[in-house]
Amino acid sequence: MTPKVLLEKWVALFNAGNAEALAELYHIDAINHQVANDPIEGKDAIKEMFSTEFSTADMTCIVENIFEDGDWAILEWKDPLGLRGCGFFKIVDGKIKFQRGYWDKLSFLRMHNLPFPTK
Repeated sequence: MTPKVLLEKWVALFNAGNAEALAELYHIDAINHQVANDPIEGKDAIKEMFSTEFSTADMTCIVENIFEDGDWAILEWKDPLGLRGCGFFKIVDGKIKFQRGYWDKLSFLRMHNLPFPTK
């Protein structure tokens, strides 16, 4: 599976809110670093992160672009509320080894009427 095809599958599972199947796309020791948050290390922790996020907010990823460059897939996205972001995915042996995402956390919290962090 090419990085682009893997990312298309990732988007479908994300939009289905399927944390368990989504986690299966990651290496056991993968790192997911959404720059607005601390890095999450390990497939089990990534699964827990997605489970928590899916139960906290209704999220939909609308693909604007997916690019592929060697072992990397790059996703430009938006959501129905107008939030935009991008993600970089390093694919090793058909699984996500590293992910980094850039998006505006404060806008996300406001849009979903979630509490702001106090520290």
